Amino acid sequence: MNASTHHADHADQAATAAEELRLRRELAAVYRLVAHFRMTDLIFTHISARLPGPENHFLINPYGLLFEEITASNLVKIDLTGRPVEDTPHPVNPAGFVIHSAVHAARPDAHCVLHTHTKAGCAVAAQEHGLLPLNQISMEFYGRLGYHDYEGVALNLAEQQRLVADLADHPAMILRNHGLLTVGETPAQAFLRMYYLDKACEIQTTAVAGGAQLITPHPDVCELTARQLSGEDDSSDLQDDKAYDLARSALLRLVGRIAPDYQD
Repeated sequence: MNASTHHADHADQAATAAEELRLRRELAAVYRLVAHFRMTDLIFTHISARLPGPENHFLINPYGLLFEEITASNLVKIDLTGRPVEDTPHPVNPAGFVIHSAVHAARPDAHCVLHTHTKAGCAVAAQEHGLLPLNQISMEFYGRLGYHDYEGVALNLAEQQRLVADLADHPAMILRNHGLLTVGETPAQAFLRMYYLDKACEIQTTAVAGGAQLITPHPDVCELTARQLSGEDDSSDLQDDKAYDLARSALLRLVGRIAPDYQD
């Protein structure tokens, strides 16, 4: 190996390590935000992020830690079977990665997969009609939401094929009688989708509990709103292409104030 090749290899390794650290910090920040917004289920559920490279390695939470205890350094690096690929003092729950590994394997764009068991999410997951377009927030997911029927605790690998077929190319899915799932090209995108999907479920459970006749806009309006909120629309007079980046920055400032140790 000549000096230039050695230098290039060293530079590649440094770049890979820097990218892993950046992803570890962004994923740890999302764990803290999920805890802050009370979307956790004790030590259960997961948020996984794919690391760059051909190895199919992922970051996930150490099994047994609360989301408020997650830091960049204690995230565990695992393979597509959910097994650690580096020494770690923390246990991992391979069974908890069944859903995540299926989605990661089937969706190259799903660099982050986020799963919750929130009260509102589980409530809507138990309603036959699923998520209704009752509010502008709900309409982000109009025609863009998969549904997967409950098959028991996700411990059977045979369920993976059906799960990814139900998700298809949607950014989010309702796991009936179970909870919510979102995917994103980044942890921040998966989080923002989950924040608003859960908020949509909260709005629906409140509206349904009120007992009054519900109003839903015309399907054409719902579809237009979904396109506007997803950035697919180019027919409106005005465009807002800064919303995502501004929201992401605001969230990072928030987690920096409430849980600055997330970067450790």
